[in-house]
Amino acid sequence: METLSQSISSLSVVLLGLAVVYFCYSAVPFLSESSTSLRSVPGPWLARFSRLWYLKEVSTGQFHHRNVALHKKYGPVVRIAPKQYSISDPSALKIIYGIGNGFAKSGWYDASSAPDGEWKDLFTDRNSARHSANRRVVAKLYSATALRGIEPDVEYCIREFVKQIERIAKSGSTMNLQFWLQCYAFDVISQITLGNTFGFLESGRDHTGIFDSLHGYLKYCALVGVEHELHRPLWWLLNKLPASGLVHIARFTAEQLAHGKKDLGAASEADLASRQNFLSQLFRLQKKDPQKFPDSAIFSTCITNIGAGSDTTSISLCSVLHNLMTHPLALEKLRQEVDAKYSELGSPEFLPFKDTQAMPYLQACIKEALRLHPATGLPLARVVPETGATISGTHFLGGSVVGINTWVMHQNTDIFGPDAQAFRPERWLDQSSEQLSVMERHWIPFGAGSRTCIGKNISLLEMNKLIPVLIKAFDFTAVDGEKARHENYWLVQQVDVLCKITMRRNDNQVGK
Repeated sequence: METLSQSISSLSVVLLGLAVVYFCYSAVPFLSESSTSLRSVPGPWLARFSRLWYLKEVSTGQFHHRNVALHKKYGPVVRIAPKQYSISDPSALKIIYGIGNGFAKSGWYDASSAPDGEWKDLFTDRNSARHSANRRVVAKLYSATALRGIEPDVEYCIREFVKQIERIAKSGSTMNLQFWLQCYAFDVISQITLGNTFGFLESGRDHTGIFDSLHGYLKYCALVGVEHELHRPLWWLLNKLPASGLVHIARFTAEQLAHGKKDLGAASEADLASRQNFLSQLFRLQKKDPQKFPDSAIFSTCITNIGAGSDTTSISLCSVLHNLMTHPLALEKLRQEVDAKYSELGSPEFLPFKDTQAMPYLQACIKEALRLHPATGLPLARVVPETGATISGTHFLGGSVVGINTWVMHQNTDIFGPDAQAFRPERWLDQSSEQLSVMERHWIPFGAGSRTCIGKNISLLEMNKLIPVLIKAFDFTAVDGEKARHENYWLVQQVDVLCKITMRRNDNQVGK
């Protein structure tokens, strides 16, 4: 059966044709700049007249590198399309993403949701007031305090993961690190959200084609987001094509929701209170106010958790482990800290999350890996309020679209030092408190301001629980490093990160 990725490829000709139709349309905003200083903003020539330049560059899957190069060539403000600008000036971060500043999400986000969806998820909702209200309803479920109740779910999945790594190590075969970390991240988030996994870790394969379908869906969102006016007709057409693996995610989520609702009627209050997965807690929210939190809100929250929380976490984990594999001194330093912490706590099966937060080198490695390879690779586009705004010395008219690419900000040498392109965890440990504060403010792998990723704490929990286990029990050696590459379709996913695994020790292994 045709996958979503293949379906989207078959739409490429249609998309290109429709984009040409928009060539003249998208040139109109440029003409409106004739009496403003915006005409002087530098950038690629074609980007002055049409979004086609940006569409072409995004289609290469390498825009994160292109964006960095653009700012090196043109400076802190670069035009990437008519009335759309990429910003690298650190002072712009607070202006654009500051809470209450009125910079709403741009139309690019429309392509990531159904045009007529009954409930807008937190990622794609462009209505700031509605987003804030809906976020407040579920915020407690994502808090650091709530994480204590879901640690056992994460540990359950780590045990399954370790079994597979041991099998691979004993067989002497090569491990595709990105694939297995995606299996881990997918099963963890579905276990946390629904109280059940997709079984990727147990089976060792993507038996429903979900991974390819999700990648294809992200490609659709990235490309069609540029010409977001085309989303409604393309979405209609896409739904006429054969179903893909993403349907399995929706079906699995719907089945768990139906099962949970049935179980809800039979369970006692004490039993319900003891359940920590998101689905149970969302049903409790619904019970308090069914009209404020209908079934569509529960479904949207669950499926967004799974879709958004799987790839982002696996990408971040892959960056941490790959950088440690290729920087043996950093790996050894982290291993000493991990071994010492296990010894201090009496060699437990897992390190509690709260204890990992007191491991400075582990935290430095995670921060540095997410700085060097943040999951998102396109500018976080926002619409300038009607009153306009002055950013980096340029006055932007209301309605202009501005944004900062995380890759651009994280490679700023004024913030992170002249070696900003290098993996050096020590940069988070050897700075003055003042410089460290500057670095922290501009470290934005989870976004910034009111739109900071609500699942940030869950992702960090998954990473902090897994990394010490892997560092303690296994040695990872990178192989065929020249094959490793990136594909950026909103999320910058690693491809062909291959390694060999050996057992480090046999005592106190996970699950034994």
